[in-house]
Amino acid sequence: MNTDTKTFICISNFFKGGDFMKQLNELGNKVYLITSEKLKEKPWPQEHLEEIFYMSGQDLDWNLEHLLLGVADLMKSNKIESIIALDDYDVEKATFLRENLRIPGMGQTTGRYFRDKLAMRKRAMDAGVLVPAFSALFNDEEINHFADNVSAPWVLKPRSEASANGIIKVYDKENLWNHIHELGENRSRYLVEQFKPGDVYHADGLNLEGKTLSCTVSKYLSTPMEISQGGGIFRSANIEYNSNDDKAIQKANAQVMKAFGMKSGATHTEFIKNREDGEIYFLETSSRVGGAHLAEMVEAATGINLWAEWAKIENALARGQEYQLPKKRKEYAGIVLTLSKFEKPDLSSFDDAEVCFRVPLDYHAGMIVRSKKHAKVRELLDNYAERLTKDFSTTADPEQLKKFH
Repeated sequence: MNTDTKTFICISNFFKGGDFMKQLNELGNKVYLITSEKLKEKPWPQEHLEEIFYMSGQDLDWNLEHLLLGVADLMKSNKIESIIALDDYDVEKATFLRENLRIPGMGQTTGRYFRDKLAMRKRAMDAGVLVPAFSALFNDEEINHFADNVSAPWVLKPRSEASANGIIKVYDKENLWNHIHELGENRSRYLVEQFKPGDVYHADGLNLEGKTLSCTVSKYLSTPMEISQGGGIFRSANIEYNSNDDKAIQKANAQVMKAFGMKSGATHTEFIKNREDGEIYFLETSSRVGGAHLAEMVEAATGINLWAEWAKIENALARGQEYQLPKKRKEYAGIVLTLSKFEKPDLSSFDDAEVCFRVPLDYHAGMIVRSKKHAKVRELLDNYAERLTKDFSTTADPEQLKKFH
């Protein structure tokens, strides 16, 4: 068995991935972290890191040439096994480095399928996966054809932003063109898509050598788009195992992973079940662990720590070893989360035995509940959402997009 130390570089513009880096180090690897200088005071797992390198600014402010030169300099004394993007916004940076330094892993073309919503839709449609009707905003005639033939409402979506950032809902052709004109030279960075009312689901998976090893399907009880545009309570819970929806989304997720060329790692993919025809439509995907503490929710339900298992997969690939997924628990879990008017809200009154995790963020109030009964999880989430709304919840205006990925 090859037990030589392997060296990994992790990139993150947000404070996340501690379990990943800790696990990778505990498996006998050297781990370097590249992050933003604005995150210097965050409690990164220093004892598990060889060194942390800080880039000026955050995310779009990074100078990619400086990043490339820095990593190239590190390579003079280290054989880099792999470069890992821990967040959506780090995918381009990681693919840029891999391509330039010829390090194995997802390249820039495949990376676009996990970052560019236009590339996603075209690829999914070509593979026979259902997607809502859409159009790029390059050509006026194509936009008019879309507006004249696809019933409203529609949504204008930034092609490479994460979550629901920057989404604009429009209801008629005149309104659509007004917004397109307002976008100015940024119109090419958007697409327009038919808004399909329905329930939104997310599939959180682990993949190895092109095979889906694990996929947990959950349902947003209030969608990220609703929260970003209207505030309120974010809720999600995994759905009943082997239900029709579970089977349909598992199948669609496998189709997407195959079509997009996903080899190994973690993925977070969203689908919508249209209320009108009952069909499952693909919305978007990402080559990362889901945010908003969904990883903790999945672990509560299944016993699978997505961050830690992703690290074990990367370690096994680096060493030419076999990877074995732990046995999954088949329980139910859900999360309820809101912005809080209090910096450190006192949630001690939420004392049911099912509470297994409390969100540790300032000015946030939230928790995860776990039960062997799906109905119990939903009951608690409904009850807690009502109580949080009454006593803790507040809202904040969504950040305006000024720069685009």
